Amino acid sequence: MFIKYFKGVLIYAAAILFISVAYYIYALTVYPPIEESETFLSEVGEGFGEIGLWLLLFIYARTVLKLFMGKGRLAKRLLPDYSPPAAASLLERLLCFLNRTHVHVAIATVAVILLHILMMGVPLENLFFQAVIALVVWQALFGLFLTWRFTPAELKKFSYLVHAQFVTGIALGMFAYFGHLLID
Repeated sequence: MFIKYFKGVLIYAAAILFISVAYYIYALTVYPPIEESETFLSEVGEGFGEIGLWLLLFIYARTVLKLFMGKGRLAKRLLPDYSPPAAASLLERLLCFLNRTHVHVAIATVAVILLHILMMGVPLENLFFQAVIALVVWQALFGLFLTWRFTPAELKKFSYLVHAQFVTGIALGMFAYFGHLLID
């Protein structure tokens, strides 16, 4: 039953994994290795990177919890026969907390990730790096359109469709992972 509902997500994740591995092997064989320079800024940047990872996990934990609880349109499409768990009140309170803090944590996440990128000085030849920047900006921009009160209704509707996507998080995670492997 799990595979039945999440088949598309699993196929997408496998495709992103295949593309990532293929590009990783290509970049490893074609491009010269990147010389790592240990500076004070890069050490601080590594700390920001780890904080950014935890913040992203916090943000996507909300999505996973919404799927688990059957909340939202995506959950209704993926889990049509869902019945809530016995301890729903605790999970409901947790989801309410995650919903209230989502915007603030997301703004902090974008800032921390951009600080990480600036302090690390990652070369732009790395396509994983370019993809991660594009996905972070994509998520931030359409998240802004969702919260800004002057956003036209059509743009807000489109923003919801493209911002609230678990597949963006999958691509962001895989591209960031393989990009870091390429640099290390």
